[in-house]
Amino acid sequence: MNESQHLSSQFDEDLARLRTHVLQMGGLVETQVSSAIDAYSTGEVASVKTIVDTDRKVNELEKAIDDDCAHIIAKRQPTASDLRLVLGISKIVTDLERAGDEAKKIAKGVRRIYENGQMPSQYGVGIRHLAEAALAMIRQALDAFARLDTEQASTVIRADSEVDVEFKSIIRQLITHMMEDPRTITTSIDIITIARAIERIGDHAKNVSEQVIYVVEGRDIRHTKEVAK
Repeated sequence: MNESQHLSSQFDEDLARLRTHVLQMGGLVETQVSSAIDAYSTGEVASVKTIVDTDRKVNELEKAIDDDCAHIIAKRQPTASDLRLVLGISKIVTDLERAGDEAKKIAKGVRRIYENGQMPSQYGVGIRHLAEAALAMIRQALDAFARLDTEQASTVIRADSEVDVEFKSIIRQLITHMMEDPRTITTSIDIITIARAIERIGDHAKNVSEQVIYVVEGRDIRHTKEVAK
């Protein structure tokens, strides 16, 4: 193997390791979101501490991946699709970290509700369904990144509008609850905070998917009305 082949092989290993770390971080975030949803349904507030502890690991991974991206750009000077992959990853990890933050908000909201002696299920709104839709978006976005699958990424982007519609419906129901019975205001506000966090997780999954399309095709479809084909 000559010197240039050796360097190329090392570079491929660097990129593969980077992608593995992103998927590791994504797996932690997925677990956070799933645990937060379970806590909402079961009242297992002990899991809140685990979710918060996991958030620290997510934050550490984000910093490590950012450092690796900067190192690869400085040392390898990647071009074309390799450069897009590194730049795309730097944005993807930001969205994953923020999705983890939203999971933490859900967990803390759940703890407040149960510590106040309330049961969120009494409110009859579709939080569980909304949360499962957002969790599916995160899973599919990570899968799209793992396989650099633009079709899967497009599916996630389209799903985001359905999550938004469902979120607005939940907010309308909760406002009705508060108007009919002011005693429900405190818990309703906590549930609104949880619903907003879930909706934001869907947004972050969409952003990850947009980066997958950028990495593969070189098209930046952020802030456009286009839904990827």
